[in-house]
Amino acid sequence: MIVRMRQMDIALVGAGIAGLTAARALQTFGFRVRVYEQAPRLGEVGAGLTVSPNATHVLNAIGLQGVLERIGMRPERGGVKHWRTGELTVEIPRGHDMLDKYGAAYYQVHRADLHGALAEAILAHDPDAIVLGHSFETLHDDGRRVHLRFANGAAVTADVAIGADGLRSRVRTALFGAERPKFTGYIAYRGLVPVASLPPGIIRPTSCLSTGPGRSFTRYLLRGGTLVNFVGLCERDDWAEEGWSIRASVDEVLAEYAGWYEDVRTIIRHTPPEGLIKWALFDREPLERWTVGRVALLGDAAHPMLPFLGQGAAMGIEDGMLLARAFAAAGSLDEALQRYVEARQSRTTWVMLKSRETARTYHSGRSENFQPGRHVSAESLGIMAYNPAAVPV
Repeated sequence: MIVRMRQMDIALVGAGIAGLTAARALQTFGFRVRVYEQAPRLGEVGAGLTVSPNATHVLNAIGLQGVLERIGMRPERGGVKHWRTGELTVEIPRGHDMLDKYGAAYYQVHRADLHGALAEAILAHDPDAIVLGHSFETLHDDGRRVHLRFANGAAVTADVAIGADGLRSRVRTALFGAERPKFTGYIAYRGLVPVASLPPGIIRPTSCLSTGPGRSFTRYLLRGGTLVNFVGLCERDDWAEEGWSIRASVDEVLAEYAGWYEDVRTIIRHTPPEGLIKWALFDREPLERWTVGRVALLGDAAHPMLPFLGQGAAMGIEDGMLLARAFAAAGSLDEALQRYVEARQSRTTWVMLKSRETARTYHSGRSENFQPGRHVSAESLGIMAYNPAAVPV
């Protein structure tokens, strides 16, 4: 039966970071996988991404260790600053401290660079593994095979299907019915700023979270220290615009951060107009089930995550490794899916709920929450100590 497992046809819907990690991990364990992506070309929106040690373990294990060193930055220090005074209230060791403590480094990467590296590794192993221009519409599980249909008229059959198609997952809808994601009351502004355009000494420490009443502002370096990536998270009563990458204006973001210390406003002021976007943060309630028959969910399709702990991508990366390890350890598909869900569901639900709590803490404006020993983070919660390549499955 182990031989039969390796011979399965695995269809994976969605070629984001989580889906590509799962595909590469499955390949690493000897499985054949096809990734169906709705976009006509491979690419990834967004900008910066933190890869904490729990996710780095996975990327190292699937062959990207050298790539992370090339495309990623390892900040020496991080910190938390007061929104009005700019005072550094918490210092956070990074760099070699993370590597020594967890056995894997902490990186900051451009999302597109990591996405490209994953796709390159997958296609080097199997040039036909990623199929573009396939927007998923429906599926039917007849108990022996899963039949998938796409908007272009294509029909695909597989032994198992994995939905990695994000927050608004159509695979999730096919399994559990329509359920609209809920607006959380948070909006995000993201900008990319050339370091050369900023006054010297403004980016200290190299990664920084600033917090205040109803607002937070995170910034860190990318691409060899040539770019500053920032994400400003603000509270809003309503949201009427549609889309993930809506243009925002410098004046709009400056108005959101009126009264904040000057370094934050300087970074915003120097953002090129084409490098500033906004979007709303939506959420779903945790699912009781991730699988129905021969179909399972992964990444944001299973557990969309608010960004306040910086673990959204990391949880999807973890999923990819545990899915592959579950398939490698199991003697049947049912056993594989059961192992996967048991390894992932409770952890990701806990991180989802902690991310919501952290949002309220960060935007409380209470200075006592941001003192040494009291600052809540993925590290203080023990999330980074998890090694998906070694935990039981």
